Amino acid sequence: MYESRDQPLITGWQFAKRLLMHTLIGIVFVTFSLMLGALGHMWFEENVPWHDAALNAAMMVGGLGPMALPETWAGKVFFAIYGAYISLVLVATFGLIITPVMHRILHTFHLED
Repeated sequence: MYESRDQPLITGWQFAKRLLMHTLIGIVFVTFSLMLGALGHMWFEENVPWHDAALNAAMMVGGLGPMALPETWAGKVFFAIYGAYISLVLVATFGLIITPVMHRILHTFHLED
């Protein structure tokens, strides 16, 4: 997927395309995780409308915590697991998006004159 040390640096357009693809994959991953959080909240907590569940999932993704605390035992366990999961998702997504930039910087340093 990436060029090796003996290959020339890709053009700016190819780099922008690569960065866009990584960003789109990250957006899909975070969107999937938001839907998972909203569906889990609606599943484990009774009488939670979809918009409140989506708000709680988005607030947890943002690191602020849920707007409404869960009342059931299962809801509390789900929020604990989802909180740990979403933290890993954000770190992985950041790594996914920053990888092409870091590769380009390192590849530039290792080019032969």
